[in-house]
Parts: sequence; structure tokens; C-alpha cells
Amino acid sequence: MGLAHGSTRSPGTARVIDADHKKPFRIFTHPIHIHMELLINGLSKTYGNGVKALDNVSLTIPTGMFGLLGPNGAGKSTLMRILATLQEADSGTAMLGDPGSEAGMTIDVLKDKEAVRKVLGYLPQEFGVYPRVSAYQMLDHIAMLKGVTNGGERKSLVEALLQKVNLWEYRKRRIAGFSGGMKQRFGIAQSLIGDPKLIIVDEPTAGLDPGERNRFYNLLTEIGENVVVILSTHIVQDVQELCSNMAIIDKGKLLYAGSPNDALAGIKGHVWEKTIAKAELENYATSHQLISNKLVAGRPVIHVLSAQRPDEGFTPTDPTLEDVFFSSIASEVNATPAHA
Repeated sequence: MGLAHGSTRSPGTARVIDADHKKPFRIFTHPIHIHMELLINGLSKTYGNGVKALDNVSLTIPTGMFGLLGPNGAGKSTLMRILATLQEADSGTAMLGDPGSEAGMTIDVLKDKEAVRKVLGYLPQEFGVYPRVSAYQMLDHIAMLKGVTNGGERKSLVEALLQKVNLWEYRKRRIAGFSGGMKQRFGIAQSLIGDPKLIIVDEPTAGLDPGERNRFYNLLTEIGENVVVILSTHIVQDVQELCSNMAIIDKGKLLYAGSPNDALAGIKGHVWEKTIAKAELENYATSHQLISNKLVAGRPVIHVLSAQRPDEGFTPTDPTLEDVFFSSIASEVNATPAHA
């Protein structure tokens, strides 16, 4: 079996030919008119040790790639686990459905876990594999567990998915011997079983080299055309490359929700750059709203958020998504009162 050449392809489908039966088999079956939407309202979670992982988070996540950006420990993984039905929320709601459909087509994510799992594809931050099992065998096993019991249908599905994630030539190799990028591509393949309408990927590009990251970007972009894909990451480039909508979360609180372009427009004209001596860094950090610094040729280059030129030597610079990210977190830190 292989990809069908010269064939037309509707958005949201991957058309492959079953060599045994000469019939097309489609990995995705979402009609083009379906536009899924995930509505999260007032979601909160506090752990037993008192850590508030989520603090009244509300989000509207439409069809397509949605970036959830935040530093490590921000609450992103907690939110992902709750949406993946692996953890309970303390309060709030999460509803998944097509806004144009009847009310009965909406799934209550927190209450109807079985219904969610039928339409969910999940790639966690880390996942284990059987050390002696090949990619083909493992994918076949997962497909069986997900309810694809017909042998012929399962064979076609597994082969199509291995083709799609460019692992066909490695199908007989043990997954334990895969590179980081190959494991992530396998993880995406298993998440696509069952025609998912909601796909969650948690920190998917951490540890990947630039070439593997680009291949993964291309794969995620194609997948996100007709389903809700939530990309949880602390890597700003992931969101910048992939997502038309995003949110920034830190210490369980939602700091920003909207498009990356709107976020950039919000601080345009307010970001200033200056190269300073290392000894001056602490002084600038206390006297200005410092949002980032990096070493260039051994000297710190700082970015400061200000409505006016802070002082001599500063030049205006076009904001980046990193500036948005760091300024959002810095503003939250400055707004939080110190504890006695």
C-alpha cells in the first residue's frame, strides 16, 4: 500500500490505496463543513500541597493549531491532563463540539470522559514503549485497543499512518531504537487513530534537532487543518511557526489569549533595545521594566518595555513573540503583591 499519486485530496483527508483491495482508505473523515470548538470556562485546580495549578482559566479554542505558551510549571500540563481525561478539575467546565450543530452534539469534557476518549488524540510529554516491539506491531496493537477490530481495516490504517509520518521504511525497527524525532512522529501517528476531533500535544519538540523540529512542524500544520490541535510548549518558536491563535499562562493564570499578530501589535512601539556592560545588568533590571536579555559577543543586549524612550542609548526595535511572552510574565510578576 502507498500514497495515491495524482489523486485529488479534500482538506482533512489522507487518501491511500489498499494494494490488496484497490480501494481508497481515508485516515481522516471529517466533512469539510465541520468546525470544532473547545470552550473552557472557569477551570481551576489546586493540588493537595496548596499549589494552585489552574486559577479560573477561560479559553475559546477554535479549529486549527492553538498554542498554549508558558514557562515550566505554569500549569500547561495540568490543563492538558484535565482535557485528556487523566485528571480531575476542582471547578469549571469544558465543552467540545461544532458551534453550528445541535446542542446534543456537544461533549461535556469533564463529565463524559468515555465520549471524549473516542474523539481524542493525545501525545504526552513522555510516553513509554515496549522495548522489543516494532513500530508496525505497536501501532497495530494501539489501533486494536482503540476499537479498530477489523483486521483489513486496521492493516490499511496502520500502513497509511506510517506513510503519513514518514516512518514506513522503519516500520520493522524497534521503537526503542528510534531517534527523538522518530519517536515523536510515531506519537503523532498513534494520536491520529480513531479519527480524532481534538488532538493534544504536550511539549512535542523538546530535545529535537532543527531538522526534526521542521519535519514535525509540517506534520502538525497539515493535521490542524480540520480539527482542534492544542500545542502546549515553553518554546516560543513552536507557537510562532505553527499557531494562528495562542494563550500565555503562568502560575495557573491566563495572561493573554488571542492571535500572535494581535499580541505583537499590542506592544509595537513599546520595546526598546540597548547593549550594556555586564556590570550594569542588575541596575537596569531594577530601574526599568526589563523583559529579556541575551549575550551577544559577550555583552548583554537588553529589551525594555516602555511607552517612551527609557534613556540615552536605547533604540526602538520590532517586538518578537518572545518579547510578548516575557513582558506578559514580567507584568504579572510586577502586579503580584509581595508576601510578608
